[in-house]
Amino acid sequence: MKICQHLLWPTILALVIGCTGKSEGLIKLSGKWDVQLDIGQDQLPFGFGFTRSAEKWVMEVYNAEEVLTYDEVEILGDSLKVTMGIFDSEIKAKFISADELEGVFVKNTSTDYRIPFQANRSKGTTRFEVTNQPETVFSGKWKTVFEKENGEKYDAVALFTQQGNKLTGTFLTELGDYRYLEGNVSGNTFQLSAFDGSHLFLFKGEIEEDGSISGTFRSGPRVRESFQSVRNEDFELSNSYALNYLKEGYDKLSFSFPDVNGNLISIDDEKFQGKVVLVQIFGTWCPNCMDETKFLAPWYDKNKESGIEIIGLAFESKPEFEYASNRVKKSIDKLGAEYTFLIAGVSNKEKASESIPALNKVIAFPTLIYIDKKGNVRHIHTGFNGPGTGEYYTKWVDEHEELVRRLLEE
Repeated sequence: MKICQHLLWPTILALVIGCTGKSEGLIKLSGKWDVQLDIGQDQLPFGFGFTRSAEKWVMEVYNAEEVLTYDEVEILGDSLKVTMGIFDSEIKAKFISADELEGVFVKNTSTDYRIPFQANRSKGTTRFEVTNQPETVFSGKWKTVFEKENGEKYDAVALFTQQGNKLTGTFLTELGDYRYLEGNVSGNTFQLSAFDGSHLFLFKGEIEEDGSISGTFRSGPRVRESFQSVRNEDFELSNSYALNYLKEGYDKLSFSFPDVNGNLISIDDEKFQGKVVLVQIFGTWCPNCMDETKFLAPWYDKNKESGIEIIGLAFESKPEFEYASNRVKKSIDKLGAEYTFLIAGVSNKEKASESIPALNKVIAFPTLIYIDKKGNVRHIHTGFNGPGTGEYYTKWVDEHEELVRRLLEE
């Protein structure tokens, strides 16, 4: 009789790690799976799949047209563990049968953040259950106001594309976007969801008699908000270049932080003198930061010989230098980002603001600061509209290229 050590999770299951009591024939990962995350009172669906690459298993996560890949897949006996790329989070699961998994999504940066899930081999059905033919076409642009549980409100833009009962799109806020959302329309209602290895998003909306949308938003098990949307093709959010600015008396940034190897680096170092410098405020826990870095990494490789440098200021989930350094090193490796990264502090916005005293405050992760050849701050872009925002992402890329071109020509 084999002895197995079990890892117990509250109310959900015993996930066997290091147990080899099941037949290897049970482990048949290939193909796509339908997943249901239990976030309490709601089920959040998404899809993942497994393929073989260079003798390794690779997990793919599907949200609309996006495919995210995670190549740290471990199988031991009847148990599965996937490390979610640059994020300090994991999927752990156990094979119940050849076509069924049970497990948890664990976010190591949050206390007691364990989300149970079930996964079954995909039958090619819709992401959400559709009980009625669509009675509303949600495609288009909607002015949206979200309201938090404490009554605080913030504006957003909803962008939807509907084909039959399938709905895709995203919500843009002044601080960033909710990435690639996918879901379905049933009658006069819709549901959208996304899972990116770090965040879990679930949106539900219903058409009111006046044509507006009333809805709810959940981010994982803890965040609950309501929203109202009205069609408005002309609505725009505040100018992303006007939210952040330098305090009176400042025209330059001055900072020194250790790099990932502990060497103290200053923006005043010779390496950055006489060059256009971009300072990226980011964190490896932040999906919008991941999207921005995915753009900046190849862009830097292409343009670094033109007299451009980028400094990434990492504000991480835990204060220990070794922890933060390891997270950033992994991001450098996974995203191919070869510019300078410094360990600047923790991800609390107030503390991050203290680390950059010239800035009015840190409003959003990411934030991108454009500095000319003389060291003067010329532009600050708050937040990031990622590729899931379509034309908004394209517009930002064009603006970025033009801003840098002008700074290089001065």
